[in-house]
Amino acid sequence: QVQLVESGGGLVQAGGSLRLSCAASGRIRSINAMNWYRQAPGKQRVLVASITDRGSTNYADSVKGRFTISRDNAKNTAYLQMNNLQPEDKAVYYCNVLADTYVPVLQHYWGQGTQVTVSS
Repeated sequence: QVQLVESGGGLVQAGGSLRLSCAASGRIRSINAMNWYRQAPGKQRVLVASITDRGSTNYADSVKGRFTISRDNAKNTAYLQMNNLQPEDKAVYYCNVLADTYVPVLQHYWGQGTQVTVSS
């Protein structure tokens, strides 16, 4: 089993910055992809950014140039640096990992979510 603990959410004014962290723990052999999703009220959960174990990244068009995803493999931790936040970035942000946990198939795990609120 894998536990994901997210932190770093909060309230910020438009144009401000936040840094989210996601620490994975448990019986983990390796983590393939680490991803950040977000879900705004009344909307579906969408992928914001992803990073592979080799450091390849991918971003939603809406956050390109403002958000940066990174990871520390030694700590099994992912980060999401969010700059120039806008009211439309308000959402609950979820960490998701695809991990090898000593079972035949890679498994997805989710964090509990952290709220990001941006005031105009």
